[in-house]
Amino acid sequence: MRLLLDTNAYRAAGEGGERAVSFLRRADEIRMPFVVLAELRAGFAAGTPGRRNEAKLVEFLNSPRVEVLFADDQTTRHYAEIFAQLRREGTPIPTNDLWIAALAVQHDLPLLTSDRHFLRVPQLLLL
Repeated sequence: MRLLLDTNAYRAAGEGGERAVSFLRRADEIRMPFVVLAELRAGFAAGTPGRRNEAKLVEFLNSPRVEVLFADDQTTRHYAEIFAQLRREGTPIPTNDLWIAALAVQHDLPLLTSDRHFLRVPQLLLL
């Protein structure tokens, strides 16, 4: 199984969340959007256990099953299409989540998340 990991799913797994841990254990390939990496590090910078959290994140990223996905030209096209679709429907989602959705669509990856607003993007497969 392959999956794309949202920020809240990473946090849930770190807190022992059964659902997130189960999906991550079964995954052969785990992809983390660059924006999730940035959100996590921003949270670490604002908190007191930042070094410990960063060390756990680096350990996770060093797994051979994990890869960070960065935006490219094709990602920006998916971003624009999803943005326009949601705007027409009057159902916008946060900007960072548009990037996550664009990467999921581009790489044909199911998204592990608990954010319900991703349901507004019908081309996404959600876990």
